[in-house]
Amino acid sequence: MLLFQVIFKQKLVKMDKKGFFMKILLNGEAQDISATNVADLIAELGLETRMLAVERNLEVVSKSAYAATVLEENDKIEIVHMIGGG
Repeated sequence: MLLFQVIFKQKLVKMDKKGFFMKILLNGEAQDISATNVADLIAELGLETRMLAVERNLEVVSKSAYAATVLEENDKIEIVHMIGGG
């Protein structure tokens, strides 16, 4: 994969043929993402927001704040999907 590094919002950001991406720690594993906020990350991962809990850097993100919660390089994101049953 051909990678480029560019300055974006005064930060060094990697770019591939598809566009910008950054590295985060998602549920304990390093992952490259192109999402810029929690809502975009959920969409990028193909998840539904129903029955979902998101934590960013040890702080719970409310559903109403998904779009406003900006992701940054090296963020630690935990996503938990609740499953009902009996």
